[in-house]
Amino acid sequence: MRTRILIAVAGVLVLAGAAVAYVGFASARGHDVTATGAVSLAPGPRLLFRSTADADRGHVATVPAGDPGGPRTVSPLSCARVYAAGGTGLCLRQDGDLTTYQLAVLDRNLAVRREIPLVGLPNRARVSASGRMLAWTVFVTGDSYNGGLFSTRAGILDTATGDLAGTLEDYAVTLDGRPYGAADLNFWGVTFTGDDRHFYATMSTAGRRYLVAGDFAAHTIRTLRENVECPSLSPDGTRVAFKSAVDGDPAKGWRLSVLDLAGSKVTPLAETRSVDDQPAWLDGHTIGYGLPRGPGHADVWSVPADGSGASRLLIPDAESPVAL
Repeated sequence: MRTRILIAVAGVLVLAGAAVAYVGFASARGHDVTATGAVSLAPGPRLLFRSTADADRGHVATVPAGDPGGPRTVSPLSCARVYAAGGTGLCLRQDGDLTTYQLAVLDRNLAVRREIPLVGLPNRARVSASGRMLAWTVFVTGDSYNGGLFSTRAGILDTATGDLAGTLEDYAVTLDGRPYGAADLNFWGVTFTGDDRHFYATMSTAGRRYLVAGDFAAHTIRTLRENVECPSLSPDGTRVAFKSAVDGDPAKGWRLSVLDLAGSKVTPLAETRSVDDQPAWLDGHTIGYGLPRGPGHADVWSVPADGSGASRLLIPDAESPVAL
């Protein structure tokens, strides 16, 4: 029990540190920044990202997929985290001049279709391939079980019906085949399957982290395996890219790997640095992710999904990569 408590505390401290660092370089909504081009979320050979360059930090931008290090198109829209698919965008951003945040649903031209207040600090964002389903994760404080340190909340919005799951903690959970309920349930890092109903995510409880499978319509969640965080489903739906704590200890950092869902084979990727990000599939063979580089700056890197090769710098001064 003492070991589990120490692991849980270490994990929460790491999350808290990440939250503070993240908010430290998340810029306000700089409406006074002039756009250098029209950013579109329509499907096409472009990479979307959040800029961390000094001139346009926080702004949503794109580069050609064939020239990711080349000239970028920058929009006037700022986000703390961004994602898009199927012509729909999800922007987690500061709520005007307030110190609170909101979720903004975007159309393909970055026009805001809906705004939802968020309680917590933005951390993860995902959109289903069709553009219908949106998911987000925030850091929150105030849960009695962790002494006021950071916890996580994950929510899902069905843009077609308007159905909103403000927190996955309301779902019925099955752990190792048995119904499970606990005050310390935390969820983060949602990724959707192609049917716009099912999803994968991370769940933590009692100092352990699990890959879970969820059903949005049935409001159910079941555990699949341990030590899998921030899953990202491959375009063909057969593999999950994820980060896992080294030796099960978040204080030692995270290693990127890919899980074959059918055979349960895990392939460690060639990136050996600690990656505290939800990886993104840039195509069926390549994983993208952000790595911090000093206060306020980060770069997007990529690595082959089959464990071969080596990591390479893809987009300097960028994070939150998305293959449109």
